[in-house]
Amino acid sequence: MTARSYRSLSLWHATVPSQDPLVQRAPLDGDTTADVCIVGAGYTGLWTAYYLNRIDPSLDVLVVEAETAGFGASGRNGGWCSALLPQGVEAMARSHGRDAAIAMRRAMVATVDEVGDVVATEGIDCDWAQGGMVVVARSSAQLQRARAEVAADHAWGGVDQVSLLDADATRQRVGIAGALGASYTPHCARIHPAKLARGLASLLEARGVRIVEGTRATAVEASRVVTERGIVTAPRVVRATEAWTAQLPGHQRDVVPVYSLIIATEPLPSSFWDVGGLARGETFSEHRHLIVYGQRTADDRLVFGGRGAPYHFGSAVRPEFDIEPRVFAGLRHALVDLFPQVAPFEISHRWGGPLGIPRDWHAAVRFDPTTGIASAGGYVGDGVSTTNLAGRTLADLLTGRDTPLTHLPWVNRPVRRWEPEPLRWLGVNAGLRLAVAADAEEARTGRASRLAPALARLTGH
Repeated sequence: MTARSYRSLSLWHATVPSQDPLVQRAPLDGDTTADVCIVGAGYTGLWTAYYLNRIDPSLDVLVVEAETAGFGASGRNGGWCSALLPQGVEAMARSHGRDAAIAMRRAMVATVDEVGDVVATEGIDCDWAQGGMVVVARSSAQLQRARAEVAADHAWGGVDQVSLLDADATRQRVGIAGALGASYTPHCARIHPAKLARGLASLLEARGVRIVEGTRATAVEASRVVTERGIVTAPRVVRATEAWTAQLPGHQRDVVPVYSLIIATEPLPSSFWDVGGLARGETFSEHRHLIVYGQRTADDRLVFGGRGAPYHFGSAVRPEFDIEPRVFAGLRHALVDLFPQVAPFEISHRWGGPLGIPRDWHAAVRFDPTTGIASAGGYVGDGVSTTNLAGRTLADLLTGRDTPLTHLPWVNRPVRRWEPEPLRWLGVNAGLRLAVAADAEEARTGRASRLAPALARLTGH
């Protein structure tokens, strides 16, 4: 792809500073060797390389990327660096015990601070603003869920510091129409995701990490990575391919790639923000069942995204799936419903991309010392900070360090694979329809949906 076409991927790519030409680095030029070969120059691969280099700068680390650094979800997401995990703490406790579940939550909370510290220390300009996360309740059923979230956090020791805001306190944070209240946690920052990915890649190169782009891996095997441009021989190999994992032989059922789509407004005037709020860099969502997420950018746009696009048969990933006019129209309708005063303004950018969902909705880090193969992923869209924790954990595992991170409950947990087609196509799309139906039921009845428990079981909560 050319620099111009990469800039068309998203608002974030379009607004990467002009001094970054956004062209592919040189590809692999034949067979080579490395101490560690990482497949994928998204956040997981970049953070892993960063911490490996910090632990041992003498390591020869090679990152292999099919497109360019930050091409996938790492450069196209909604820009939330949060402590969220796709799996609930109760589900983790059932599998691993209360202490392990709390340790995982504490690790995620600390990870938000870790990313902020690295951004500040390394001078990565990614529009970092830690204003917390406001999840608004606009109905009695949603307010009930907000209260339940606060109570659950208290029951687990208040790790996430979730508090309940009343209507007035909510309006002081965000001017969403019809807000009855909200849950709030300080552990979330707004970022410009492509600037973070590109900044990490440039930093790594300056420190001697090799990054080759335009180099598609066709197989990840013990002690080697096979690409279309040569074979990399390395005693340690890391698969950091997230939604694209299903494209690798033998991994078709590891995760399903599900699309999340996003819109962005033109820059909005101060008269809008006098009502819209988000002055401290808060991110926002709503206590609905179909996930939505938003932020105020550093240049005063509203960025708003959500699920709703279908899962494509056979775990297909194609550029044309990034564009779903029906979903974009639905996102604009939902945004105007939340912020009626945004109606006169233009939507300047529309984009999307796939995220990876494991069968049990449980992100994982894995390393097999007998084969030297490591991997991390399954973030279900909560990957901006989770990838940092994964990268630190992988770096410890790959260098043989025994640390608290290597004992977290997501390390080397059993793999549950997705069903073969057409069962997974039916199941994933049924789950999407179930979320839409649950929201519609609540809007119609004003009461908590009777479908919600089935949705919670499906998503591992």
